[in-house]
Amino acid sequence: MALAPFAADPARSRGRRHPLSSASGRGQRDEYQRDRDRIVHSIAFRRLRHKTQVFVAPDGDHFRVRLTHSLEVAQIGRTIARALGLNEDLTEALCLAHDIGHPPFGHAGEDALKEAMADAGGFDHNAHTLRVLTRLESPYLHHPGLNLSWEMLEGLAKHNGPVADPPWALAEIDADWSLHLNGQPLLEAQVAALADDIAYDNHDIDDGIRAGLLSIEEARSVPLVAQGWDAARARWADCSDADLLGELIRDQIGRMVADLLDESRRRIAAATPRSIGDIRAAPAPLIAFSPEMAAAERALKRFMYAKLYHHPQQMLVAEQAHRIVAGLAAAYIAEPQALPDDWRGRLPTEEPARTRHIGDFIAGMTDRYAVARYREVVGPIDMPEGV
Repeated sequence: MALAPFAADPARSRGRRHPLSSASGRGQRDEYQRDRDRIVHSIAFRRLRHKTQVFVAPDGDHFRVRLTHSLEVAQIGRTIARALGLNEDLTEALCLAHDIGHPPFGHAGEDALKEAMADAGGFDHNAHTLRVLTRLESPYLHHPGLNLSWEMLEGLAKHNGPVADPPWALAEIDADWSLHLNGQPLLEAQVAALADDIAYDNHDIDDGIRAGLLSIEEARSVPLVAQGWDAARARWADCSDADLLGELIRDQIGRMVADLLDESRRRIAAATPRSIGDIRAAPAPLIAFSPEMAAAERALKRFMYAKLYHHPQQMLVAEQAHRIVAGLAAAYIAEPQALPDDWRGRLPTEEPARTRHIGDFIAGMTDRYAVARYREVVGPIDMPEGV
């Protein structure tokens, strides 16, 4: 399918920080296909299978983790990109990579790491994604990082919008190779951001109900969910509530994607962009929900925070998760000799680099590895069975 004139064109990429050698031309892939493949083959991406999405150590094999969430975001993102004539491969790569910077235990772990690293500039998972991909994940012999395309790095840096005050990790990367942080993200990055919202808005409902922390009756208090449920029930009058849940989730994703496509096409037509430069210079994002859907989506998020993310059972586990990450940070900062040999051998002598190095080690941990290291260097801790 032909790309729209305002889509990211691999033939016009600004290239990579380190030019590719002739030996690296493996396979007939363009720049963004190569980006996607480098993400998929990375250790950081594989670690996402043991990192929390909503539930820490879920008691069952059917709940989402960061890896499966990222795959679902990529599926939604590709569907939207294809419909709008955008670059599917770059969109997919951005979707797959967007959560790579998350520490163990999701937002509870991030809060703890941010506090522990306060004197070293703090911690931000979006900025850490860029740090992992440009500094820490280094499988190549001739350069650090995965050496991704400029557009890939720009999209990851700004997928939530222009960055006026970048965290230290992002500021370092931008100083090395300017990502034009004050401009609008390219459309593929805007798609990735909203595909993320669509995925977790819906799949977290699914997981929450399956886990018994939400009821269908509670979820139906949200107008968006109630409308979808009633429409599904009208089609499947004799279906059990449990079986109808999947129909609800599929329908709701479809409604949100259709709304986003309609509103985005309207905005693109009004803005008449002729190039990717026009997208970056636009005064506002061009990929968006309609005002009505945006309000409905915000109401759904408020409900999910109140009823699921801040559920008492979830908060108890989050407290333990916070304790683990905080305890690890305190232990390693006080006694860096407890670090594994390879990390200890590269430990900087000066601050803030020293604390940031320790933060890099902790942020890369999976949930279960963090628990194991805590028990080794700090002491016992009670966690849900299976961690």
